[in-house]
Amino acid sequence: MMNEQEEEEFITVRVQDPQIQDQNSWASYVDYKIFLYTNSKAFTVKSSCVRRRYREFEWLRRRLQKNAGLVSLPELPGKKAFLQVNDTEAIERRRQGLQQFLQKVLHTTIFLSDSQLHLFLQTQLSSGQIEACARGHTPFTVTEAILDSAMCGKNIPRGAEAEGEVLAPLGYECGSSPCRTVGNNVGSSRARDADPLQEAAVSGRT
Repeated sequence: MMNEQEEEEFITVRVQDPQIQDQNSWASYVDYKIFLYTNSKAFTVKSSCVRRRYREFEWLRRRLQKNAGLVSLPELPGKKAFLQVNDTEAIERRRQGLQQFLQKVLHTTIFLSDSQLHLFLQTQLSSGQIEACARGHTPFTVTEAILDSAMCGKNIPRGAEAEGEVLAPLGYECGSSPCRTVGNNVGSSRARDADPLQEAAVSGRT
């Protein structure tokens, strides 16, 4: 009889702490803190925290769908053409929808093998940098990028809190700008891959 039972794997993800960025600008937008805590063997780093905005979730869904073939993906919360950054009820609905999206994705085994999902959740690399890294077009690997982010202090163990049903807001900041030890090697000076014309077209509020 075995004395030790294999620990059941779990993945806990929370989308929380919506924050208005560039508040005094016409291009203001809301981003969200994504907290991940897991013991899954699929993840190199077991605890992480990043910030992402809505259009980055849209990008992630497109990339996952492209790689997943016939496997259907959960839907994102509906997109408003002009989400008012002071509309707290709409922002909260979006936050809940984004969390439900990630929960469903992370409980679908096929998606856990997609390196772009891991980079989205555990680094602050932009979507363009994530694509380049996943294709092997960067001087660093996916694992190196994730470990670099962890060493920058973005990933902090929250085991006791993560095991509960409700997570309180994290007591530390997940910066919108990545640690650039590896990020700078991509050759881009931008913290995001935003196109100024595209920003203007969507009023920067997604």
